[in-house]
Amino acid sequence: MQFKDLKAQYLALKNEIDAQIEEVIGSSSFILGKQVAELEERLAEYVGRKYCVSCGSGTDALILAIMSMNAGPGDAVFVPDFTYIASAGAAAVRGAVPVFTDIDIRTFNMSPESLEYQIQKVMKEGKLLPKAVITVDLFGQPADHDSIIPVADKYGLKVIEDAAQGFGGSIRDKKACSFGDVSVTSFFPVKPLGCYGDGGAVFTDDEKTARRLRSLRANGRSEEDKYCNDIIGINSRLDTLQAAILIPKLKAFKEYELDNVNRMAEYYTQRLKDGFLTPAVLPGFRSSWAQYTILCKDAGERDILQKRLKDRDIPTIVYYPRCLHRQKAFEGREYSDADYLNSMEASSRALSLPIHPYLKDEEADMVCETILSV
Repeated sequence: MQFKDLKAQYLALKNEIDAQIEEVIGSSSFILGKQVAELEERLAEYVGRKYCVSCGSGTDALILAIMSMNAGPGDAVFVPDFTYIASAGAAAVRGAVPVFTDIDIRTFNMSPESLEYQIQKVMKEGKLLPKAVITVDLFGQPADHDSIIPVADKYGLKVIEDAAQGFGGSIRDKKACSFGDVSVTSFFPVKPLGCYGDGGAVFTDDEKTARRLRSLRANGRSEEDKYCNDIIGINSRLDTLQAAILIPKLKAFKEYELDNVNRMAEYYTQRLKDGFLTPAVLPGFRSSWAQYTILCKDAGERDILQKRLKDRDIPTIVYYPRCLHRQKAFEGREYSDADYLNSMEASSRALSLPIHPYLKDEEADMVCETILSV
């Protein structure tokens, strides 16, 4: 059994993917070929944004979004404590200071109450200027933007939606990647929409921001002359081959993959809800289920479950065993564990199970039977 079965997906889409790859190789247009523009147009249409600017990775997408807002030294960027380091690291790379917020234990996403508490705390200290909020659509469900964006607006902060795991999720039919001032996603292979390498994209409704992002991803080049550089940028362009691979993958994602993974998540929930804290999907929300994550009673129970599943060749992953405020990379700023009780609970109890659009019913049944037998 595979945690994410990319081979099964490839076999299902082999003819379309192979044809796309062959076309790119035949054209020899490997950088910013026509498939890149086609993919950007399709992605923007799907999520409901006016502009999509693709780039080399999800982390680069975050860095480009932060650069587009001129966030840097002296600025505070608020990030959930329970997430992958890229969300905070992108801010730190630009010289800004990531300030961590606790999460809602039901959804694993940023707590609006903790966000406001941390904003007020930074303002009271007076050392940093609150600049932006990076929401994270963790495990596939969009963050509670209905509550977070009003808090950000109250204090004049920009919002970056990090939908690296949330692509395909929605709130009342409004798609992930359409929230905030800008939004980003990742095409890392195991993400809801993944390519065969690294890739990412930034979305916006503002034409000026889109032009700036296109310049920033190409070392700050001007629109008129590739050797005229108006600003300092980075080199981060989505390869044409990756764009070509994503075009048939996006079609399958829309037509059946998202529905399939939601069906599997519902099966898990129905089987496991009486014995474990299963992930809550808020009313009006839909998850793309980048991960299906249960909360065990404690770390000891999680260890037992993980071992029993491994004995039956069922892979599991622990996301994330160390909260960001405890990472060595962010030493130097004082943090109190008391501010991150939910994040620490999640880090010690969360266990993610195999889930993907090609998971077979009998495989999901085996996972549930093994867990329930413990």
